[in-house]
Amino acid sequence: MSTPLIKVENLSKRFTRKLDLAERIVGRLRGSAEPRTVRALDDVSLEIGAGEIVGLVGESGCGKSTLGRILAGIMDQSDGQVLWEGHSLATMPPRDLKAARLAAQMIFQDPMSSLNPRKTVAQAIGEAPVAHGMTRRADVAGLVESLMAKVGLDPSYARRFPHQFSGGQRQRIGIARALAVNPRFLICDESVSALDVSIQAQVLNLFLQLKQDFGLTYLFISHDLGVVKHIADRVVIMYLGRIVESAPAEAFFATPNHPYTRALLAEMPNIRQRRRVFQPVKGEIPSPLDPPPGCHFHPRCPQAFDRCRIERPALKTIAPGHTSACHLNDAPHTTGADNHQQGRISP
Repeated sequence: MSTPLIKVENLSKRFTRKLDLAERIVGRLRGSAEPRTVRALDDVSLEIGAGEIVGLVGESGCGKSTLGRILAGIMDQSDGQVLWEGHSLATMPPRDLKAARLAAQMIFQDPMSSLNPRKTVAQAIGEAPVAHGMTRRADVAGLVESLMAKVGLDPSYARRFPHQFSGGQRQRIGIARALAVNPRFLICDESVSALDVSIQAQVLNLFLQLKQDFGLTYLFISHDLGVVKHIADRVVIMYLGRIVESAPAEAFFATPNHPYTRALLAEMPNIRQRRRVFQPVKGEIPSPLDPPPGCHFHPRCPQAFDRCRIERPALKTIAPGHTSACHLNDAPHTTGADNHQQGRISP
């Protein structure tokens, strides 16, 4: 098998907040004054092959954006490692590390807040390639014009400021800015969620066209399975900092395995099921400050049994290219044998 373009192994990210004076006093009175720690990512492993579009899906707060920021080099991990074409970023020579960082670029959810309101479009797009010595200053105007045309913007607008554009146009500016440093890997963090539905379709089609034109690889972060279904080759589901299922898109939507995945898919809009009772996933997502033991999903899972409450399920292969972290995929047990058929959870 070919080496994946990017790979993460046993990646964890913890955010620790020091206690203020009042919290320390209360903590000492209660006999506990430990800093509060959020486990945003908990032992995540993932591979993304060159030219692949991976859709990363989960509820807000599950760690999707944290993973994306680590892959983009914006944030450092607490544990684990990130490998670029089989080489660990932690041990790369500075020159190779710089090249790997430039090759991975991020496109953010809110284009207005990710663009400097004091800089024109030409400055926003052309600044990075000049700063990194990839383009001469004399040639930057031509580069900006070319990239604006490539993403569907009129090059004559290059001297305008971000507030003079619509939301969809600003997102195209963000895409052009990312393309300016010749990336190979784009991390799209909810890049269409703030746009109108009609504009979403245009931007998604633009991403697909740019993939063909530039040979790009994508990590497409979203909470919208409908959007992911349109663009992704493979779908990865996260829950409370852990990956619970991963499968090729066709198999994922046809034969979902994990109870959480099945609950998410059940609430996708479907024209063939016009009359149905809305049944959201029961309960609230647990706090990452105090995640439940065992399977993180067990407090909300209708098929949970004793083992789920004490033992973390491993991510296991259940079909070619299809992995799932659920104890129901193991040998039949006394409380859920009726839900287990040939290593899969029955729909």
